[in-house]
Amino acid sequence: MRIMHLRKTTVGGFVLLFVIAAATVAYALEPSTFNTWFNAFYWVLTTMATVGYGDYYAKTVPGKAFTIFLYIFGIGLLSLVIANVIDSVGTIQRKRGSGTLDFKGSQHVILINWSKKVQYAIDEVLSYTPNAHIVVVDESTRHPLEHIAQVHFVSGDPSDDEVLRRAGIHRAKAAIVFADVRITEASLVDGKSLLIISSIERIAPSVHTTVEIVQEKNVQNFRHNQVNDFVLSHDAISRLAVRSALQEGNSDILSQLLSRQYGDDIYQIPVQPSWTTYGDAFKDLLKQGATLLADRNDLSINRKLNQQIPSGAKLYIVSDADTYQQILEK
Repeated sequence: MRIMHLRKTTVGGFVLLFVIAAATVAYALEPSTFNTWFNAFYWVLTTMATVGYGDYYAKTVPGKAFTIFLYIFGIGLLSLVIANVIDSVGTIQRKRGSGTLDFKGSQHVILINWSKKVQYAIDEVLSYTPNAHIVVVDESTRHPLEHIAQVHFVSGDPSDDEVLRRAGIHRAKAAIVFADVRITEASLVDGKSLLIISSIERIAPSVHTTVEIVQEKNVQNFRHNQVNDFVLSHDAISRLAVRSALQEGNSDILSQLLSRQYGDDIYQIPVQPSWTTYGDAFKDLLKQGATLLADRNDLSINRKLNQQIPSGAKLYIVSDADTYQQILEK
C-alpha cells in the first residue's frame, strides 16, 4: 500500500512539473500570444483537458508543433492522473467495506460485537444526534451497514490494542461492549467482554464504558475494571416481561423511557443557581413542563424536597425534547 501511495504521489508530482514546464515553453515560444506566463499555464491545462475555448491558440509553426505534442502526450498523462484518482476513491471504498480503513474522527461512539442489538443501538444514537459518528468493531470482514455514511466499520479482534486504536478509542466519547451472540457459553461471553473492557480501560481510561453482562455473578469482575455502567441483558428482559404481565401498560411506559424515538425521555440537566433545595428545582421544572426524577441513582428525592441540593449533584428529568432544549436555553 505504501508503494502504491508512493507511485501515485510520484505521478502527481510529475504531472504538475510537466504542466509548469509546458506553460514555460509555450510562453517562451509565443510571448505575444499569451502575454503572461499564467495565461500560458491556463492554455496548457485547457488543451490537456480537451476543453480549449479558443481564447488562446498557437499561431506559429513551433507553437502548433508543441500543441500537437500536448495532444499526444499531455492528454494521455492527464488521463493517467484521472485514472489514479478514480482508483484511489475505489480503494478507499473497498477498505471501508472490508473494515481496514482507520477512523480519524473524534467524539464518536464505539459499538463492539455486531448483532441486531447493535443495529438498534445505532438507530437510537442517531435519533439523539443525527450527525453523530459511530464506529462498529467486530471480527467479521464486511461492513454491516455500508449504506449509512455515519457508520464506520473496523474489522478485527476488539480486545487487540491496535484494532482499538484504529477505531480511534483515545478520541472516542463512549464505548459500548455488547455480548457476543455467536458464543453459546454464557461464561465465555462475559469472559470475552471482560477482556475487551480491560483493554479499553488500560489504553483509554477516560472513555466512558458500558458493557452488557450475561451472568450477574460476573458483575464484580467488571466493577473491578472500572466500567462506568453495565446492563444485565437477561435480567432486564425478564423484569420487563414480568411487569408487562402483572401491570398492564407498565412496559409501554418503560419502552418510552428507554428510547427517545417514542414519547418523553430522561435527560440530565445542570443545577440552576436559583435552586437551593430539591423542592425549588421540582417546582421550577414542573412549571416548565418537566418532572424531576432523580439525583444520580437516587429516585427518592421527591420525598426529600426540603433537603438542600448537594454540590456535584446530577439531576435527571422526564420531558420531551423541546422542553429539555427550552430548559437548557433558559
